[in-house]
Amino acid sequence: MALILGIETTCDETGIALVEDGHKIISHHVLSQASDHERFGGVFPELASRLHVPALPLLFNKTLEESGKSAEDIDAIAVAYGPGLVGALLAGLQFAKGLCIGLKKPLIAVNHVEAHLFAAAMNKNPEFPALGVVVSGGHTTLLLIKAIGFYEVLGETIDDAIGESFDKVAIMLGLSYPGGPLIEKIAKTGNPHLYPFKSGKVQERPLSFSFSGLKTAVLQMLKNYPEAHPADVAASFQECVFKDLLSKISMTLQKTGARSLLVGGGVANNKRLQSLLQELPLPVFLPPPELTLDNAAMIAGLGYHNLLHKGPSPLSLEPATRIAF
Repeated sequence: MALILGIETTCDETGIALVEDGHKIISHHVLSQASDHERFGGVFPELASRLHVPALPLLFNKTLEESGKSAEDIDAIAVAYGPGLVGALLAGLQFAKGLCIGLKKPLIAVNHVEAHLFAAAMNKNPEFPALGVVVSGGHTTLLLIKAIGFYEVLGETIDDAIGESFDKVAIMLGLSYPGGPLIEKIAKTGNPHLYPFKSGKVQERPLSFSFSGLKTAVLQMLKNYPEAHPADVAASFQECVFKDLLSKISMTLQKTGARSLLVGGGVANNKRLQSLLQELPLPVFLPPPELTLDNAAMIAGLGYHNLLHKGPSPLSLEPATRIAF
C-alpha cells in the first residue's frame, strides 16, 4: 500500500489530496480563487501566486485531519510542476520540496495535462490505445494514449484554449468570470444555428485548434448587431467550438484504431459536449465532476504510477510553464 500526497497549484485552484495506491481517494480539498479574479475578467497571475501561499498549509492540515492520517504516514509527495503559471507552480513546488525535506519523503513530478487524462481513467478500465482530449481553461490537446505514461500528441491549440475562449466570449456578452458555466447556461435557450461562426484552420496541422479568430468574429458580430440576443450568440459560439472538436476526434478514429476516448478538464462538465461525445462510436470515459477542474487527487493518482515506472524526481526540479509530451 502506498499513500501519496498530491499538490496542485498550476493556475487559480489550490489542491491537496491523499490517494492510496493510485486510485482510492482518502481525502481531497480544492480552494478556488475564482471570486478573487472575477473583477479582472480572468486570472491575474501575480494574485494567483500569492493566494496559493497561505492556502497550501491550510489545506494540508485539513486533509490530514479529515483522513485521520499523520504526515509520517505519507509515502511520497506528488506535485504538478507544469504546465501552468510560473509563480503559481513555484508556490506548490516549493511547498512540496519543503515537505519532502522535512519528512524525508520522495518527490514525484507530475504533468498537469497528463493528470487530467488520468482523472478520466481513475478507477476505470479503458481499452488502449485510446484517444485523449484535454479541454480546460488553459489547454486544448488531442493525443493518442498507447498506455498510461505513453502518449503521442496529435493536435493542440495554437492560441486560446477552449475554456479561455469561453471566458472571453462571456465577458463580451456581459457575463462574469468564470464564463464557461454561464455560456452553457444561457445557450440552453438560444438557437445554436442562428449565427454561422467558424473555427480557425491550422495549415499543415489539421488536428490542431485555433479559436482566436472565432473570438474576434463574435466580437465583430456583436458590434455590428448590438441587438443580438446573448443566448443565441452563446449557443452558436458553443456549437461551433464543440463541432470543431468532434470533427477532429472523428478524423483520428480510423487512423489510430483507438478503442476508447478519455476526456479531461473543466469543459468536460458541459452537458452539450457530453451529449455530442456520446454519439461517437466508441466508449467515452469522463471524470466525475469533482475531478474535472484542477485538483490534487488526479496529481496524487498519477504520481503513484510515475513513482512505480519512473522513480522519484530530484529536489532540483524546476517549474515548467510548457511541457512537451
